[in-house]
Amino acid sequence: MPPIPKGMKAVVIEETGGPEVMQYKTNWPVPEVKEGQVLVKNSVSGINYIDTYHRSGLYPTQKPLVLGRDGEGIVTSVGSGNTYGFKEGDRVVYYGASSYAEYTAASAKHSIVIPKEIPDGVACASLLQGLTALTMIRESYAVQKGDWILVHAAAGGVGLWLMQLLRSIGAKTIGTASTKEKLDLATKNGATYVINYKEEDVVKRVREIAGPDGVAAVFDSTGKDQFENDLEVVARKGTVVSYGNSSGAVPPFPIAKLANKNVKVLRPKLDNYIYTREEFEAYTNELFNFIIKDKFDVRIHEEYPLQDVKRAHEDLEGRKTTGKLLLRP
Repeated sequence: MPPIPKGMKAVVIEETGGPEVMQYKTNWPVPEVKEGQVLVKNSVSGINYIDTYHRSGLYPTQKPLVLGRDGEGIVTSVGSGNTYGFKEGDRVVYYGASSYAEYTAASAKHSIVIPKEIPDGVACASLLQGLTALTMIRESYAVQKGDWILVHAAAGGVGLWLMQLLRSIGAKTIGTASTKEKLDLATKNGATYVINYKEEDVVKRVREIAGPDGVAAVFDSTGKDQFENDLEVVARKGTVVSYGNSSGAVPPFPIAKLANKNVKVLRPKLDNYIYTREEFEAYTNELFNFIIKDKFDVRIHEEYPLQDVKRAHEDLEGRKTTGKLLLRP
């Protein structure tokens, strides 16, 4: 194993704002590995919509901050305490923080060895978005065969995972997106029906497709723009799962509004579904099985050099992307 340098390339924010606040550093200190951590030399780092919330200030964080929530690479050093048997040279994927860098001190509890059958980059392209989708269809709303399910942003990173997972369960799905290319991709990945939300009346079309009773559940990463529509189309005793804010945060609303149909609204956070090591391992191994045995398509939109992170965020927020965006440190 080559020696660990003192400095590294990293993307840092010292203030909140648009993509311009991200600073590409070439001599940022390599983190010291602490108790319960492993130091990973990243081969790829994941870009997720939550990174834009940290960057913009929608989700407050301490600064300076190295952005990023997931990555994969080689363990170069192991900290003290319980590190779950990791050793130098292990090829791992992790969920945590500060992955927009050459090295990340990752939590051993939320790291796992990548099966040899999974190619470079695919584990990172799967982990956060795949776990988000999988935990939501198991725990936010336990989807059953034959359920009508509405998925917004169906060609996005989590959306494509939802399409494939819901198809494997036997649910009947309606996916929304903004372009023909995205609608075709959602269909290819399992959507039973698709709606162009820019050209069609979403509420009217959902009722035409699923019937006047509506859908059993809505999975919505858009936030503000579709929330009122979600409450309109969800069935009596149905569930609205709001898990993102790509169009802005859902504004306050009177809780009595849910009484019209005894609707449940959830705002899940992945961390709370994979809080324990046992939960993380169980869900991640299930995710790997979908990739290896069920041949799930893990779509990578583009791999960007670390110094092109500003363009990557602009593409993501401009809704120019489908699937996962990766950085190469």
